[in-house]
Amino acid sequence: MHELSIACGIVDLVIEAAKGRKVQRVTIEIGELSGVMSDPIRFWFPEVARGTEAADASLDIREIPALASCETCGAEFATPSLLTGCPCGSFRIRRLKGEELNVKSIEIEEAS
Repeated sequence: MHELSIACGIVDLVIEAAKGRKVQRVTIEIGELSGVMSDPIRFWFPEVARGTEAADASLDIREIPALASCETCGAEFATPSLLTGCPCGSFRIRRLKGEELNVKSIEIEEAS
């Protein structure tokens, strides 16, 4: 249920950036390993945005696959779970992508 509070935070940030102007689109990135589920965000965003500048905004969610780099052999590889090690057997890895939760862009109507 923490997706509701995340949706509230996204809408708060969007409203602050809009400064009273109508929001047309919000694009967010959700990493595969972030612990945030996209479907509840899709559900809660319009509910939370109701009555605000973002009420009619479309929500674009980009899901980012998890990727890591091995500190032992240098390979880059997919990490579908937090416990995935390198194919070489090493667990000395550095996460490159997949843990993000970002508001990537906010499209706001031009001032008249």
